Amino acid sequence: MTQNPVWLITGCSTGFGRELAKEVLKKGFRAVITARNKHSVEDLVVGHEQNALALALDVTDPRAIHHAVEQANAKFGAVDVLVNNAGYGYQSSVEEGEEQAIRDQFDANVFGLFAVTRAVLPLMREAGRGHIINVTSIGGLMGFASSGYYSATKHAVEGWSDSLSLEVSPLGIHVTCVEPGPFRTDWAGRSLKQTPNKIADYADTAGARMKTTSDNSGKQAGDPVRAAQAMIAITQVDKPPRHLVLGAIGHEAVTKKLKERLAEIEQWKQTALDTDYPS
Repeated sequence: MTQNPVWLITGCSTGFGRELAKEVLKKGFRAVITARNKHSVEDLVVGHEQNALALALDVTDPRAIHHAVEQANAKFGAVDVLVNNAGYGYQSSVEEGEEQAIRDQFDANVFGLFAVTRAVLPLMREAGRGHIINVTSIGGLMGFASSGYYSATKHAVEGWSDSLSLEVSPLGIHVTCVEPGPFRTDWAGRSLKQTPNKIADYADTAGARMKTTSDNSGKQAGDPVRAAQAMIAITQVDKPPRHLVLGAIGHEAVTKKLKERLAEIEQWKQTALDTDYPS
């Protein structure tokens, strides 16, 4: 990575994106700070006009993506770190999920992320370096009641990132998925979309978790500023992690789930082996 890298961060109006933009500029790095509403991030540029550029970017709009990457390259001549942070939460039992809400979630969390990355990759390939950070969730490594569709978007990004890493790592480009547990951002507050649970059979599962999520908003253990600092830190090492789980609650939940999954796979190993043709 260069001494003065150029960061392009999506979804900077609140939460991780906003705190990350602040920390990047505090380090003296250059940053392209984006949000659907440019006015919500213009204050971040004040005092950093030489190093920062505020842009309107709706990741579901291909023309906006092309324009933003073009402007970033025109001002700074490169994009060294891309942080795909834009997205939001959606909660519903699987059965009660609403078709349009599900599709809107995938447009923002998955297809928009894919499109932004495709737009930036030519710059990184030309430079022979880069780091793509995809902000997923512990929900990308496991599922929770009421978060089936949200988890599906994050699982999609996780699998896609595996393939992306294999393709671009020989070109000098790193890929990291950052998987936060509960953090004190607006994810569970104003940004969260919910389809109310009306089917009594799901009251103790999806319904209960939706209530807990809303009730805990603003009380989560995770600190977004420290998360931002961790994201910056992984860009400063020669071998950044492919996965970075954030927060004690997230770390405990993910490690427990992966150990259980591996134990189950090993338990059924012989059945797996028996499905091959006899040698």
